Amino acid sequence: MSGYISKEDLPRPDKALRGFTEINRYWDRQRNLYAAKILPGQYYVTTNQEIIVTVLGSCVSACIRDPAMGIGGMNHFMLPLGEESGRIMSRNSDATRYGNFAMEKLINDILKNGGRREHLEVKVFGGGKVIQHMTETDIGGRNIKFVREFLATEGFRIAAEDLGDIYPRKVVYDPISGKVQVKKLRKMHNDTIAKREIDYRTELERQPVSGDIELFD
Repeated sequence: MSGYISKEDLPRPDKALRGFTEINRYWDRQRNLYAAKILPGQYYVTTNQEIIVTVLGSCVSACIRDPAMGIGGMNHFMLPLGEESGRIMSRNSDATRYGNFAMEKLINDILKNGGRREHLEVKVFGGGKVIQHMTETDIGGRNIKFVREFLATEGFRIAAEDLGDIYPRKVVYDPISGKVQVKKLRKMHNDTIAKREIDYRTELERQPVSGDIELFD
């Protein structure tokens, strides 16, 4: 078929950038591309023609790229702030579960691999209120407030966003084109994501570190 890109013509899974080979990458037969699936606390940077995928509840993801240099990535963080314990943090360490570390690591790794700060394009997603009937401060709202304040402080303009609401989201990001596909999982039982996030937050507290589809071009 004319224009078809075969799996063999694209970067193999072991061609991920150094430091990101532990991220789960798979062949997306619908798009004829490799896809990197990131979980809470992970981030991924690439110079390849591939997509980055995640599912968000109250978590937030920033999709950041340098369109001139052909490099970009996505993070996925659960809580706004964490305190560094003084040890050296590796890529995708426990620290990147927190927004401040997740944002700094993603931006720094894009710059280390050839990106230019003045070229960076930023899009942000998530922060849904998927954990209902909680008496404490809305985590999604806190994450949204954090990411907006962080980007403003660092001098970055938000090119596109889809934040808040009550639904989980599936986010598919193409760092080369900059396109983001967001599907709000309206028909999905939120209990699955809510339980995952409650368990995840409990784990963080135990081990602290000192659908509709929308396209965003």
